Amino acid sequence: MLQNGVSILHDKARPHIGAPVVALLEKYGWERLEHPPYSPDLSPPDFDLFPKLKEPLRGIRFPNLDILNEEVSRRIRELNKDGVLCGIQALPKRWQSCIDKQGDYIEGL
Repeated sequence: MLQNGVSILHDKARPHIGAPVVALLEKYGWERLEHPPYSPDLSPPDFDLFPKLKEPLRGIRFPNLDILNEEVSRRIRELNKDGVLCGIQALPKRWQSCIDKQGDYIEGL
């Protein structure tokens, strides 16, 4: 997957556009993919990770944050191992659909 280089997806939050960060990304030749500060149509965690993560955890009460963190991390590793977290690869299709619909909501791609 890294054969074609590294692409970083982030918004224009201050830490992402600071001179040291920009210089480091340019130094390594990493491509920056930008999206609006919040866009559920174009945010891989919102349309890819969170729905797949929420379903198996729905209704479970965790006694503390450490146990919650362990369980969420375990579930993410499990999902990623199975190759079902492919939100980044789906972004070009979602971008084009958003353009085609002139910014209207595009759930269900």
